[in-house]
Amino acid sequence: MSAPVLEISNLAVAIHGGGDRAHAVQGIDLSVGANEIVCVVGESGSGKSVTAQAVMGLLPKGSLSVRSGSIRLKGEELTQKSEAELRAIRGRQMAMVFQEPMTALNPVERVGNQIAEILEIHTILDAKGRRERVLEIMRAVHLPDPEHMIDAYPHQLSGGQRQRIMIAAALVLDPALLIADEPTTALDVTTQAQILSLIREMQARKKTGVLFITHDFGVVSEIADRVVVMQFGRVVEQGPRENVLRRPREPYTRMLMAAVPSMIPPSRAPAIGAVTLATTGLHKTYGKRSFWQKRARVVNAVNDVTLEVRRGETLGIVGESGSGKSTVARCIARLVDPTSGRIAIEGRDIAALSEAQMRPLRRGVQMVFQDPYRSLNPRRTVGEAIIEGPMNFGVSRDAALKRARALMSTVHLSPDALDRYPHQFSGGQRQRICIARALAMEPYLLIGDEPVSALDVSVQAQVLKLLDEVRRQFDLAVLFITHDLRVAAQVCDRLAVMQKGIIVEQGATADVFANPRHPYTRALFEAAPGRHQEFGRGD
Repeated sequence: MSAPVLEISNLAVAIHGGGDRAHAVQGIDLSVGANEIVCVVGESGSGKSVTAQAVMGLLPKGSLSVRSGSIRLKGEELTQKSEAELRAIRGRQMAMVFQEPMTALNPVERVGNQIAEILEIHTILDAKGRRERVLEIMRAVHLPDPEHMIDAYPHQLSGGQRQRIMIAAALVLDPALLIADEPTTALDVTTQAQILSLIREMQARKKTGVLFITHDFGVVSEIADRVVVMQFGRVVEQGPRENVLRRPREPYTRMLMAAVPSMIPPSRAPAIGAVTLATTGLHKTYGKRSFWQKRARVVNAVNDVTLEVRRGETLGIVGESGSGKSTVARCIARLVDPTSGRIAIEGRDIAALSEAQMRPLRRGVQMVFQDPYRSLNPRRTVGEAIIEGPMNFGVSRDAALKRARALMSTVHLSPDALDRYPHQFSGGQRQRICIARALAMEPYLLIGDEPVSALDVSVQAQVLKLLDEVRRQFDLAVLFITHDLRVAAQVCDRLAVMQKGIIVEQGATADVFANPRHPYTRALFEAAPGRHQEFGRGD
């Protein structure tokens, strides 16, 4: 058996400045062979990303540092390398793909130049040679029309295309090791399937070793050769994929797998509450042709969408990125103005109301967004965030604080935490605070726009359970936007499938999953990673 590409032995990374433990990771032993994909799974805070940063030499100075242990890349010790030596190794021998390509790419630099920069640093190719190599790697990752796209800016590409650019940049010098840190978390199922297929293809082509960090067991079941499970900075279990997924030894591994939502929807009685939301012929068009701009681009983001949600019911909207899901939600919440159509909230059409007319109605429709950290003002306490809305609508501070304390208990957080700031909470706790903030307005319609997609599986399960609790407790109508079919299966009473701004299929969730009628719906289900695996429930 050939020597491992990456070999980590007894690694310990110390935390400076205090924390709930002295080490971010401790006693880590793992290896990655050539042409092997090793998936590292675990909850947030388990040390997955810290391990990857230690390998790349990217630990934040002053906060984390390697205390002891060994990291060897093709037999070469990395922990004793200087920063200059590590810069020479990064890109050429090891590379990393991050979770969010839009933050990893320079927004004011053409994507081709960003790939070419790596070649300029590490090779002697001239400008013409660098451009030819960039075009070659862009074709290899199956980007459409590379000759045109090479001169595009990141904002002009889709999420999947930006992630392909990141993979192209990472692999342009054929490194021996590729580290992928949650590279598909924010992508819809079809784009995710394409990226996973691409990583497998590129890995097999160059015999690259891949360290793949994820919290998605569906992804693990699709691509892993071996699985490493981490908890509280330690490896608690590792082994071949089939052994870990089918015969997990550790209670923690079994808990993680049991938290993965099933692809089999439970039986649900039809909702009989009053209709809270009804849209008819909803359209949203971006761009407008005029006498001066006859060739202006016009995009029909939402096209003739008709749906309804009753009290006590959850309607899910699923589809690829760009299908119009979030635009529908924003039109309903009147965060954007619809082009035409009817939006009836509690029987009143709000589609054409002015901002002044909408203001007294806004408390009845509340949204919970994907990223709870960006949704909360980091300079204000969570208590101030929760009471701000009610006070804007005339509720006294004392009454708003009393309700905020009650709602903290409702979302299973301590009322004494109202004086803390968002950064002092975990991601799941911050999302609970966002739910409490929405409930403080006493809405009748709650819109969740990918509210659990950024959370690991165990926290995701807790937040989904909470959403179901508050739906029943407050008799809410819920519109739930998601690209995760497993989540949709478990939380949605009915499902609407969107493609290119159009609802192509709609019905009871169990019926849609059991017998998808539209080819696009069937394609979505086929693309879902691990769709045939029921984690934690036997084979």
